[in-house]
Amino acid sequence: MPDEEQTQGGEQQQESRSRRRSNRGEGSASGPAAVAEAETPTDNSPPPPRLLEVYRSEIIPTMMREFGLSNPMQVPRVQKISVNIGLGEALTNGRAMEAATRDLATITGQKPIITRARKSIAGFKIREGNPIGTSVTLRGARMYHFLDRLINMSLPRIRDFRGIPRRGFDGRGNFSIGIREQIIFPEIDYNQIDRLRGLQITIATTAPDDRLAVRLLELYGMPFVREA
Repeated sequence: MPDEEQTQGGEQQQESRSRRRSNRGEGSASGPAAVAEAETPTDNSPPPPRLLEVYRSEIIPTMMREFGLSNPMQVPRVQKISVNIGLGEALTNGRAMEAATRDLATITGQKPIITRARKSIAGFKIREGNPIGTSVTLRGARMYHFLDRLINMSLPRIRDFRGIPRRGFDGRGNFSIGIREQIIFPEIDYNQIDRLRGLQITIATTAPDDRLAVRLLELYGMPFVREA
C-alpha cells in the first residue's frame, strides 16, 4: 500500500509540473517557427488589394527595367491618399458639415475629421477655430481599394471625360486632382445628397521626382491625357 501511494503521489506531482509548464508556454513552438505560425494567414483572412498585387508582380519589375534600378526597394510606391472637402458654406449653413462628412465617409469607408481655421481672416468672415472642411487620410489596404475604385469606376463617369491633366504634380512626386461633383463615385446616391460638392484628392508617393511618379501612376492605370 505505501508503494502504491508513493506511485500515485509521483504521478500527481509529474502531472502538476506538466500543467505548470503548459501554462508558462514551455514545450510549445517558439522562436522563428512560432512567429511564422502566427503570421500565417487563416482561411478567413481577406485577399490582398488587387492593386497591391499589381504593384508587386508588374509595376516593380517594369520600373526596375525602365529606370535601371538595382533594388526593388528603390521603386516608388503610393504612401497615402488624402481626400478633403472645403466648406466655406459651413459658416452660414450648419447642416453642410454634417452632409459633407457623411458623403466623404461613404466614399472612402473611413470616418472623416473636421478641419478648422488656423487663423482669423476678416475678409472671409472666418475666425480661428471655425470648422471649414472635412478630410480623410487613407493608408494600407483601404488606400489601395479607394485608388482602384477611383481609377476604374469613378473617373470614367465624369461627363465628357478625356483624361486627367498632368499639371497636378508638385515637383516632389505628389499628385493632386480636383473633382467637381461627388456623384461620380458609385457609392453616392444622387437622391440622398443635399447639393453637389467638389473635393480634392492628393496622392502622396515616395518618388523623388515627378518623372517616376507619373510612370508609377500610369502603371496603376491612371488615365492621364496623352502627350502630343
